[in-house]
Amino acid sequence: MFLTHGDVPMTNNRCENAIRPFVIGRKGWLFSDTVKGAVASANLYSLVETCKANALEPHAYLRFLFERLPHLKTVEDYEALLPWNAKASSRQPVQVQHVDI
Repeated sequence: MFLTHGDVPMTNNRCENAIRPFVIGRKGWLFSDTVKGAVASANLYSLVETCKANALEPHAYLRFLFERLPHLKTVEDYEALLPWNAKASSRQPVQVQHVDI
């Protein structure tokens, strides 16, 4: 395909590197004690990866999120704190910086 279309990369390294954290996480979830524990781990892992995909530093974002969660009342309040919305929000102090873990 890359021979006939110059804009197609020759390798899929970028895709493989993007899914590698999920593969590593899957190995960790294999031995979770409970289904609820595995679901909680998967949700947190997904949130961290979504932070990275939106150029947010995960630790700073999670600290920001957990400080505000108890005070939220509406669906719109929760949606405003999602990583792709929090990044655009001028109210939140999360440092935008890409971090590879």
